[in-house]
Amino acid sequence: MTGFWRQLAAFVLFVLAAAPAGAHTPDISTAKIQPKDGRVYVVDVGFLATDLEKMFQATMSERAQIDLSQPNALETEIGKFVAKRVAMRDAAGRACVSRTDHSGEDPKNQDSALVVLRFDCASVGDKVFYDATKLLAAQGEKGKHLVTLTDADNAGETMLYPKNPPLDLSAPLESTGELMVKFIKAGVEHILTGYDHICFLIALILWAHRVWSVVKIVTAFTVSHSITLSLAALNVVTLPTSLTEAAIAASIIFVAAENFWSRNIDKRWIVTFLFGFIHGFGFASGLLEMGVPKHAALPALFSFNVGVELGQLGIVLVLVPALLYVDRHTQGKRHDKLVYAASLAIGLFGAYWLLQRIGVIPG
Repeated sequence: MTGFWRQLAAFVLFVLAAAPAGAHTPDISTAKIQPKDGRVYVVDVGFLATDLEKMFQATMSERAQIDLSQPNALETEIGKFVAKRVAMRDAAGRACVSRTDHSGEDPKNQDSALVVLRFDCASVGDKVFYDATKLLAAQGEKGKHLVTLTDADNAGETMLYPKNPPLDLSAPLESTGELMVKFIKAGVEHILTGYDHICFLIALILWAHRVWSVVKIVTAFTVSHSITLSLAALNVVTLPTSLTEAAIAASIIFVAAENFWSRNIDKRWIVTFLFGFIHGFGFASGLLEMGVPKHAALPALFSFNVGVELGQLGIVLVLVPALLYVDRHTQGKRHDKLVYAASLAIGLFGAYWLLQRIGVIPG
């Protein structure tokens, strides 16, 4: 096996080891808790439909005897899936009486699923706890559950993780500063698990021989994707998720292919700026999955974007020194082969994602 093919094989194995079939991990859910008269709480539990589908499929043994082809059977079982994993109880562990009021597509967002639960806590103790630990367990070790409480005396948002205890609804929720820290972490995680964005970024700078060229590319990408991230997160401009994700895959193919006919990285910032608008809508999907808190929309948006930039900077700080190291120790002879090998692998992944996102390959 030649050096070129060894490099290509190593790169493909690395990406395959790191990346799942999809570009993002299914790990985010939301809950809007609305107190009503008589110590009744209405809880809207929301997911991206694709995320719920993966968790639902992973627990199919719970409904082995159910014919999901029957009318409304799927919606009913989704409601049961969530109802089994979300509860309200008092300090002594006594559960509030619950029922499912709605289960199915979110009327406000066709890409999301919504389950509306109603809890009657009149017969339990005064202090009520919201318990989503089982739901978080179903989401996985990286699960996140953004809770919005509309109580006039204790309104706000907080993010729950698998190791968090049930949420005391009478205790103060997170401050804006605490929420910002969690959104920064979510932004970092989004870029580091967004394998399509990572592939795009790698392909952009594979021909880099100077730091200044990389600075221009990263700056252009940051400016443009920050614009569309902000517009989408604030519901000023939105695009269908399917269209955005397909366009991102196409941008990966274009940049990877461009590496074969052009080494002019000094002007690549122009193309990067244009494609950055598309990727911004992709980043926005990660923020919208969490839900933008109304009382702290701008801090949440700013923090998430900071997290994305920190993750992006981390990738650049690893990749660029590695490329410059190869140049110094091979007099540039093997650098060309490395670029072609990596670009070919990235282009193949981009093609796979594109075919998957337009429905040619099953998701």
